[in-house]
Amino acid sequence: MRRLILQMQMSVDGFVSGHGTEKQWQVWDWGPAWPWDARLREDFNTTIERADTILLSRKMAEEGYLDHWASAAERHRDEPDWAFASRIGEADKVVVTGKLAESRWPRTRIADGPLADEVAALKQREGGDILCFGGTGFASALIENRLVDELQLYVNPAAVGAGETIFDSAVGGLLLDLADSRAYDCGIVVNRYRPR
Repeated sequence: MRRLILQMQMSVDGFVSGHGTEKQWQVWDWGPAWPWDARLREDFNTTIERADTILLSRKMAEEGYLDHWASAAERHRDEPDWAFASRIGEADKVVVTGKLAESRWPRTRIADGPLADEVAALKQREGGDILCFGGTGFASALIENRLVDELQLYVNPAAVGAGETIFDSAVGGLLLDLADSRAYDCGIVVNRYRPR
């Protein structure tokens, strides 16, 4: 069975977005200036290279995720640090939503069934890892339905004080085993957890 890997940027106090935060708290805002150190870039590219499917929320897709990385892949075509942008374009994408009838993005299909059913079926197919990107609600729903095989939490060196967390749905608690933890020169610590 394929693994579903959920990647999220978060603050040291556990928030994935801040309420009323004036400061840019993420080390990298996904723009052209990329302050991640070389080792983190390499590890990030390796993770994406192992995945052949990307699972997205509708909001993430509609807010420009796919268009953004297609444009980045074109601009940085021969730069190894940006290999992940090309990989996003090459991978199959699945957008889970009942609000879109068809996809306007290449290599992207719409999955309009219940989230748990669609993801469970996707995990049963042959292939590499499934990498998931989405907002708080989408990530929380995946966690609540116990669909996540690995959490990759990119902990940024900042506290935001208040905001949204992906663990609101874990009301009864969620026990995790630490698979790996790596600190990087840019200040980010990537913690990889596997739910028990």
